[in-house]
Amino acid sequence: MRSLAVLGLLWGLSMGVMCGGWLWQRRRRNAGIADVLWSALLALSALVLAVSGTGAPSARALLAVLGGGWALRLAIHLAMRVGREEEDGRYQALRARWAGDQRRWFGFFQFQALSVPLFALPFVAVAANPDPPAGALLAGAMLWLLGVLGEALADRQLARFRADPEHRGRTCRRGLWRYSRHPNYFFEWLHWFAYVAWSVGSPLAPLAWLGPITMFVFLRYLSGVPWTEAQALRSRGEDYRDYQRRTSIFFPWFPRRSP
Repeated sequence: MRSLAVLGLLWGLSMGVMCGGWLWQRRRRNAGIADVLWSALLALSALVLAVSGTGAPSARALLAVLGGGWALRLAIHLAMRVGREEEDGRYQALRARWAGDQRRWFGFFQFQALSVPLFALPFVAVAANPDPPAGALLAGAMLWLLGVLGEALADRQLARFRADPEHRGRTCRRGLWRYSRHPNYFFEWLHWFAYVAWSVGSPLAPLAWLGPITMFVFLRYLSGVPWTEAQALRSRGEDYRDYQRRTSIFFPWFPRRSP
């Protein structure tokens, strides 16, 4: 019951914050702020649930420091992009499809608010773990480190590629992007298994599996890969189609030779 109350408060806070994000989007015509706010709210959720949890201090400390740190890094990275770039092409396409209907944008921002407590459920499982095995804590920390470093490296490689004007209209095939069309999404998904490991022994352990399962569905089939690939095809055309033929869509693998 205590966790439900905290999740309810987080949802209410998220609705208010996303209302502000919707107003900001309306003035600036840049819906990318929704991603920034979602990440920041998830960082806050990790910290609040760690502090209010009743589980072992070790699990709650990992949740606060590492879980909150992951979401905060993502929020800062996205905020820098929103601050220096025009609205992401995915949102531009959505804006054109909705003909600027702000009622739909408001619903979109409130859906983001609803997803905050949904993705915070794995945090609840970790914060309630009374006696996590040391091996599970270590395994979770290693998964977290691999996921965060991989995502940060993929983001940096793509940013460096896009910063070169000569690469305009071309697809990044360097580093991790040689092996997956979406390595940033893959490593973001991988990091969610850290909470599965940290919840071993928790009475609410099944909740932790909602993290990787739900995130995979969102990234692979709903708001991640489909939107990104549609925008890439609009902006890069045949170059991206060739990239699709050669490169694994999500899980990293060796590129195929040209037909």
